[in-house]
Amino acid sequence: MNLVQKSMFTALITLSTASVYYAQSVKDTLSNEKSIDEVVISGVADIAKDRKTPVAVSTIKEAQIIEKLGNQEFPEILNSTPSVYATKGGGGFGDAKLNIRGFAQENIAVLINGVPVNDMENGAVFWSNWAGLSDVTTAMQVQRGLGSSKLAIASVGGTVNILTRAADRKEGGKFSFGFGNDGYNKQLFAYNTGKSAKGWSSSFLLSRTGGSTYASGTNFEGYNYYFALGYQPNAKHDLQFTITGAPQYHNQRAFEITLQKLIDKGSYENPDRKYNEQEGVLNGQEYTFRRNYYHKPVISLNWDWKMSDKSKLATVAYASFGRGAGTSNTGTSNGKSVSAFQPVGGLVNFDAIIASNAASTPDKGVLIRNASVNSHNWFGLISTFNHKINDNINFSVGFDGRYYYGFHYQVVSDLLGASAYRDGGGVGSNKNLYVPNAQNVFVPGYNYVSNSFRANPSFNPFGAKINDIKDRIGFSNDGEVLYYGGFAQAEYTNENLSAFVQGSVSQQGYQRIDNFLLDGKSLLNGQVAGYAISATNPTLIQATAANPALNTKTGFKNIIGYNAKAGANYNIDERNNVFVNAGYYSKQPFLNAVYPNNKNFQNPNLTNEKIFGLEAGYGFRASWLNANINAYRTNWKDRFLRKTQQINPGGGAPIINAYANIQGITEIHQGIEFEAFSKISQLITVNAMLSVADWHYEGNASGNLFNETNDPIDNLGNINSNGVSTPQTLFLDKVKVGNAAQTTASLGFTLSPTRDFKLDAAYRYVDRLYGNLNVIDFSTQAKADSGALQLPAYGTVEAGASYKFHLAKAKQDLTVRLNVYNLLDTIFIQNSFTNVLATDKVSAAANAQTFEEAGRTYHGVATTNQVFFGFGRTYSATISYNF
Repeated sequence: MNLVQKSMFTALITLSTASVYYAQSVKDTLSNEKSIDEVVISGVADIAKDRKTPVAVSTIKEAQIIEKLGNQEFPEILNSTPSVYATKGGGGFGDAKLNIRGFAQENIAVLINGVPVNDMENGAVFWSNWAGLSDVTTAMQVQRGLGSSKLAIASVGGTVNILTRAADRKEGGKFSFGFGNDGYNKQLFAYNTGKSAKGWSSSFLLSRTGGSTYASGTNFEGYNYYFALGYQPNAKHDLQFTITGAPQYHNQRAFEITLQKLIDKGSYENPDRKYNEQEGVLNGQEYTFRRNYYHKPVISLNWDWKMSDKSKLATVAYASFGRGAGTSNTGTSNGKSVSAFQPVGGLVNFDAIIASNAASTPDKGVLIRNASVNSHNWFGLISTFNHKINDNINFSVGFDGRYYYGFHYQVVSDLLGASAYRDGGGVGSNKNLYVPNAQNVFVPGYNYVSNSFRANPSFNPFGAKINDIKDRIGFSNDGEVLYYGGFAQAEYTNENLSAFVQGSVSQQGYQRIDNFLLDGKSLLNGQVAGYAISATNPTLIQATAANPALNTKTGFKNIIGYNAKAGANYNIDERNNVFVNAGYYSKQPFLNAVYPNNKNFQNPNLTNEKIFGLEAGYGFRASWLNANINAYRTNWKDRFLRKTQQINPGGGAPIINAYANIQGITEIHQGIEFEAFSKISQLITVNAMLSVADWHYEGNASGNLFNETNDPIDNLGNINSNGVSTPQTLFLDKVKVGNAAQTTASLGFTLSPTRDFKLDAAYRYVDRLYGNLNVIDFSTQAKADSGALQLPAYGTVEAGASYKFHLAKAKQDLTVRLNVYNLLDTIFIQNSFTNVLATDKVSAAANAQTFEEAGRTYHGVATTNQVFFGFGRTYSATISYNF
């Protein structure tokens, strides 16, 4: 961000006046002992209440987030709760991955103050878009399983509800400065006005974070702003306006790396955990093909209306204008791909690429950095009416409406010394540029693009401009989603029993718009109707039933979905309670399942996904111990999944980036969870967690492979000559679900020898972690019989200490905090993209050895697997002045 942008941005925020969410920070409303009921829970958020709401739930308080998060990724704070497996993904800033009960974050409902934030096209959650969210969070509640939310949301694995209500906090403020490993640094200022006699209140926060992560080549810079304005004219009405955003850029480590390469760069006992294949050097400085930049501000207006002693209405209207992209490489320079400019195990030589491009021409070919834009405009309204029929029965009914328009296209990010980039000729290229030749053959026309756009976020909170069509390359398509639904809940409570039944129904309409199609002429296989088949065959290409003509706009495909849930909690006495719940979802598929393969063609096998969940649990409460244990089972049928792939054709050929569309998946997720917190004395508290699960596939599925330009390909990356994708069977029956540990445990303590000094530590154990689902790895029944790759178990220790200095003036203090993560520098594999077993053969030769026989394993794992190691020892420290 240049100086002018920084100055304008700072001025905009400062002129807003106000205060901050932080106010009294840890010392105020959210000590570790206070329940979430003391957090603001009015509005549309559905917060589970202890010994009342019959769901499995864990709550992370503000104090714990402030003390323990440090420079970790936001979802990692949840790793101390059962059935959660949160990792740093590739290791870039904000590239975290969250799994709950074996379900990836696309099927976990993430809510901010009750408002859904999962991408409306594919359910994705990009934590880098919410990089500053931890700064403004007052509590974070995880409801595992179908949860208690009344909305028709994708809470297959669970619901993460993040609360940030802040405008009405007590007057106060905070300055803080943090630093950590690899140049990490953070500065934060926050202030809170408190509530005036006339009912006005406001909060303000501004922070900046920069540096690198433990992984190499991951330089980043992010800002966070938060402003809240509250007005409570009387006891009946409460209005809250908020705007928050986190513009950022970060260099990425996008793909898992073969174990052998990491061992070669380090050693067998100490593989190079930091290596980043996408990293390079340009003019002596860090540069990369993989960089993400984004700004997703969220603006909301909440209105709580207490209509009477028995009735209330809670409404929130919100809008978001996301702008940004992720970069990659496109093209070849004089016929040379990226691998020609990168020695094995080395860095990309961008200076050499620039020299090569300068010696080439756009027609001969140049190698550039592109930016795949994924921007959107999003508007929504949620309104809930609650009526208390009598002392025992409550009834709620509401509406949830959303509209989303997504922009997806590529532009040139950096020409890397080339004069221009020639776009055109591929299956997905702009057919509007094509022209018929003398033989009436429709031949490619080309777009020579010389404009490039820097990979930095826009700081405009109301949406920066969308790029002109003349500057777009590769692809250009839009997604439009229209969603509206209603929900209702009846709840019965008495002194010992609480029970609910709820249901929701929604209609979700999807439209895909492809700006590179010839309306009514482009065919499914990429040909264009009305032109000769070839120069020697003048027969005109025609649409057929199997190869239909496509329209630029598909029109909306409207799909009905619904869910029904019920549950009950019974308090046996003041210490013991039991609960049970069950639910059924008919979940609409995502946009890429409705129009698969990046085509404006509706899936002929389209069907809703079906989820059935059952859960039961027991709780114990005493002055010295809180404990919960529960069991669950979730059955998920007719799942559609799109997954990235990396194909190694062999023979020294470069890796092919691809994706797979998989449909017909059935999964079973079941397990037992235990969580406990014990306050042994004023001196020491202990917390523990254990989860043991069985997550596996049931039956087989089918998948189709495509390269990055949407050409159908085979398992070696060869393009199918007929332009048609051939589905292949995935043999998955009984194969374990991967990418999340099926056994996790933790044990921690907090020692407080004095009022102002605190020391804490925790040990976390991970086992039964399997390789990720990969189309190529499960193409035979024999492979399914062998099962998924099981990674070595591991355990890590983290520790922290803090001290609070009380200053001369009342209500002022200085707090120092130190956190160390992976204290013992344990070396562990956090995930594997592939499923090559040690008993698999190293080649297709009849007499080939297995990887184990050839000595090509690492602690039992074949070294050809593509993996990410977890971070080594890292640390962060913070100095905070509260006033």
